[in-house]
Amino acid sequence: MEAAISLLDRSPVLRRTINRIFYQYLAFLDKQGEVHLMNYGYADGSPLMRLESADEPDRLCLQLYHRVASATDLHGKDVLEVGSGRGGGASYVHRYLGPKRTTGVDYAQRSVVFCQRTHRVPGLVFHHGDAEDLPFGASQFDAVLNVESSHCYGSMARFLDEVVRVLKPGGHFLWADFRPAGEVAALLETVTDSGLAIKEQETITDNILAALDGLSARNRALIDRAVPRPLRPLFYRFAAVDGTTLRDRFTSGELTYLRIAAVTPAG
Repeated sequence: MEAAISLLDRSPVLRRTINRIFYQYLAFLDKQGEVHLMNYGYADGSPLMRLESADEPDRLCLQLYHRVASATDLHGKDVLEVGSGRGGGASYVHRYLGPKRTTGVDYAQRSVVFCQRTHRVPGLVFHHGDAEDLPFGASQFDAVLNVESSHCYGSMARFLDEVVRVLKPGGHFLWADFRPAGEVAALLETVTDSGLAIKEQETITDNILAALDGLSARNRALIDRAVPRPLRPLFYRFAAVDGTTLRDRFTSGELTYLRIAAVTPAG
């Protein structure tokens, strides 16, 4: 299993294919619709943001969305989330941060269908699409949000070209994800080469680890309940639960979790 995971880490094309299969399979397994968010969460010890009671179980995951999306004022804006997954993040942003319209796009068709059925909020829509070939016109959005998704893509450069294309002049790119520590400099160069200007850059690995401490037991129990035993190690690894190599790579510093806020030229 670890050899297969290592190959997955080294091959962008294989990673993209396997992640698509994984998320489609997760949608198949989650017949009760329990899973609305799948990120690693965020905790920083600051006063807790107010949530409706129905959102409280997902607090740690929603705190990551809040930290990333609140880098700019989204009120009254047109927002696109690329890699919207199970839709909980886009739903939070739309209900709490006040965009005029929020659009989620995801590569996994089952996830899109789930979101369309589950998150029925006026002004919130979901579409099937590819992060490297977005199904939208140029200069259409005020902000593009991308949370813990881009590590699955075949080409970060192609994705960023699409981000710049669909953003309006002066639009915001709000991003968070993890990379091997040795690849961070190249990632930042790829961002600036796309034409985006980085306004905020923050390492949040410690905040992610603090959140994983609170999520690990819940995620392991969910996997044990829903996933066939032979596949559980792979799902444990995706969820970075205690004792997995992925969790250990965060702890050792081999993996770095970053948050970036960047803007397109004003025109």
